Amino acid sequence: MILLPLAPVEDGALPGPVLTEIATLYATNHAFFELSGDFPHPGRITVEQVAAALADELAHDGAEILLARSAGRLVGLAATLAHHPDPASEDPDPWIGLLLVDATAHREGYGRTLASLVEDRFRAAGRSGVRIAVLDNNPKALAFWQAQGYVPLRHGADREAGRPCTVLRKPLQQP
Repeated sequence: MILLPLAPVEDGALPGPVLTEIATLYATNHAFFELSGDFPHPGRITVEQVAAALADELAHDGAEILLARSAGRLVGLAATLAHHPDPASEDPDPWIGLLLVDATAHREGYGRTLASLVEDRFRAAGRSGVRIAVLDNNPKALAFWQAQGYVPLRHGADREAGRPCTVLRKPLQQP
């Protein structure tokens, strides 16, 4: 698996063919988006909605969208933040804002590999830990992240929609 940063083209627009691939990836995950409420009709996610969601992610300072490809096929995506989006926060860690794997390929190891590659990027940048907020109504995701070594720190509400979530952290040991 390789990770490639999503790079906007002219005027900040996202490349059309890649955007279509990403929208297809999002559409396979309608069950997750039913839980999250991020899209009004999770069974009918449009390219335009995905473009707007990605633009919102990339609007944060230090944000990056990483595309995960295996044998040329888009199998996942990670949205990361170099630091907490609240400038007043004293949180020193980077964040994984979203880790999404093609739902038709769940349980094939892509999620573990993608999470590990994101951690490696942060480790290479000298970061000592990474955080993620998991929606409390998503116990499968909570179990996944805990199996990857993430430890719950606190319960709270997410910044965007006030949804109940658990913030987890994983220390990143330097090689």
